[in-house]
Amino acid sequence: MNGKKIDLPVIGMSCAHCAATVEKTLVRDVPGVSSAVVNLATESVAVTFDERTTSPQAMADAVARAGFKLVLPSLDDVETNARRQNERRIRRELLVGIVFALPLLVLSMGSDFGLLGGLSHAPWLGWIYLTLATPVQFITGASFYIGAYRAVRNRALDMDVLVALGSTVAYVYSLVLLVTPGHEHLYFETSAMIVVLIKVGKMLEARSRAVAARSIKSLLDSAPDTASVIGPDGQERPIAVAALSVGDLVMVRPGEKVPVDGTVVSGASAVDESMVTGEPIPVDKVPGDIVFGGTMNAEGLLTVRATGVGADSLLARIGAMVARAQASKAPIQRFADRVAAVFVPVILVTAAVTFTFWMLWTDGDIQLAVMRSIAVLVIACPCAMGLATPMAVMVGMGRGARGGILFRDAATMEMLHKVTAIAFDKTGTLTQGRPEIAAWVSTPGWEQTGLELAAGAESGSGHPLAQAVVRYARSLDVSVPPPSDFQATPGIGVRATVSEHAVQVGNPRRLDGIAIPDWMADRMHGLESMGHSVLAVLVDGETVGLFFLADQLRPTAVGAVAEMREMGLNLSMLTGDNASAAARVAAAAGIAVHQSGMMPADKEAAIAELQQGGHRVAMVGDGINDTPALARADIGIAPGAGAAAAIETADVTLVGSDLTLVARAVKLSRATIRKIRQNLFWAFFFNVLCVPIAAGVFHGVEWMPAMLRDLNPMLAATAMAFSDIIVIGNSLRLNHVRLP
Repeated sequence: MNGKKIDLPVIGMSCAHCAATVEKTLVRDVPGVSSAVVNLATESVAVTFDERTTSPQAMADAVARAGFKLVLPSLDDVETNARRQNERRIRRELLVGIVFALPLLVLSMGSDFGLLGGLSHAPWLGWIYLTLATPVQFITGASFYIGAYRAVRNRALDMDVLVALGSTVAYVYSLVLLVTPGHEHLYFETSAMIVVLIKVGKMLEARSRAVAARSIKSLLDSAPDTASVIGPDGQERPIAVAALSVGDLVMVRPGEKVPVDGTVVSGASAVDESMVTGEPIPVDKVPGDIVFGGTMNAEGLLTVRATGVGADSLLARIGAMVARAQASKAPIQRFADRVAAVFVPVILVTAAVTFTFWMLWTDGDIQLAVMRSIAVLVIACPCAMGLATPMAVMVGMGRGARGGILFRDAATMEMLHKVTAIAFDKTGTLTQGRPEIAAWVSTPGWEQTGLELAAGAESGSGHPLAQAVVRYARSLDVSVPPPSDFQATPGIGVRATVSEHAVQVGNPRRLDGIAIPDWMADRMHGLESMGHSVLAVLVDGETVGLFFLADQLRPTAVGAVAEMREMGLNLSMLTGDNASAAARVAAAAGIAVHQSGMMPADKEAAIAELQQGGHRVAMVGDGINDTPALARADIGIAPGAGAAAAIETADVTLVGSDLTLVARAVKLSRATIRKIRQNLFWAFFFNVLCVPIAAGVFHGVEWMPAMLRDLNPMLAATAMAFSDIIVIGNSLRLNHVRLP
């Protein structure tokens, strides 16, 4: 089986049992489908199938036979149209229910409280009730009957069965009383309000889901639709972003959004990247820097060469990764799924037991027994259990994506909150991954001239140490004269003629004829012992200065490490660098435990040792040499600027290299799991508490409110409808959880 994967929207699901039915139908009835995982929160299914054996159309046909609609890929926005049609249908049905149920409720309550005078006992009033209740029961409630039939046919009982059965019992019981002489009270308003209130709950639930899904959609829609492309003739012309190709030159003016991922070719500006990194401070961009589609150019004019278009853009990759992650199931959800699978049959038995008990206890008071059993059927809904996990996961994933944190799947989100130890790679992770000048020491009189001549000689080299010298000179506004007679010797350094001087820059231990003053040599030995690299500068054979270079910490490293320590995490650093450099970086970052001189296999062994010590370990690394350790760790975390192999191996990808995102990812995972547990507690607590109340266990407890001692089925319907909204609303609060 070649295992092609596809995510498809599903129309018509309302609870965990519906989701289970879709999954079972696809795996059981469609040859070639190896797995199907439904996400109730996003109303979609992720299917793995053999395209040589089956097709999406065969899946859609099977799902249709089960009573649902699978939306197949199309050039048109079929999913949006289908969902809009479904919402319009619900609104029409709800409107019918409100138009007929409200006057029915007013008349019924008016009769009960004697507000209708002599009409309260008019024999024809009951027929008015029947006339008003019937459209509600069979038009507004039609979807419940269809769903119940579908569930019974598929042998997977769901909430539609409970609603249809509860409202029908009230309706039929009232109809029997109506045609029976001497009836005292009818319950047509009960059956009608059950249907209307639950339909209102479904409408509110659908809107809440849309709010949860909108955050990711707004992120993906943030890129502009058109771009100003510079043609071969040097002229600008607007074209659709969808028509851009890799290599196209795009002009981005101040105040415009960058239309495509690319590299700055010319110009300088500050770009607001908060929509992908979560950081509010604009990032300076100069030629050679990378920009992302959808970010805002704040100041200068930029010319950008497109490098990532269409599905290869950062936003598209974020969207695809988040969609896959949201469609996955967290391990904690399996427990809720198992409970939901047996919940409805248990409730049906409970309702039957309730009816029988009250019939026997009250010597045949069928009215009380019927109302009790209806309340049990109506108040028990497995929807909240089905939504508890996927809704929180969906919102959490979206929050992470907007802040530059991409989780591979829901299991990763769940596992990360259990992490007790984090191991960091050094170069490119804790540090910036490129050497910078830490100090320039020169003999008197050569402070600026020596720097100018050294930078001129190094400007002919592409070596990272040489480029660090040039950057340092330019940062001090020192001119960089062009070299001549340039010569580079690997492992030693460069020599060139600069401004009519013979200049050498290189390893002080390998340059010919070098003599270093004692005071300068003492300084060199001291800084070398701290892990600094050294370049000596000779002008016309005389040593005029030394450069001390080091791979500097990332600006956010110290703060991020301190915060993770406060979170109770055990921190360590693993590096292949020498002991002196490792000690310097670890001390500067605030990490007490570090290991140096490590090969990739050594890093993997170090992770295994932490795990054997009882830790759940996350590894943060950006290089190819980190991939074994990333794979061994319980959670692998890779900065988005790292090597492709590291990103592919990692469970969490960070957009950019800001180390505070590691702490944010852990906090977001903890917050999401906390919301899932709250949701599951509420869902179980609600049913454990309310089902016995509906069954009448507190009937004789005088100190309790009357509404709880004898729970009206209409109140039960209201409580059930809003239990789902509570779970969804609690999940949406993740959008406001404070992260560092």
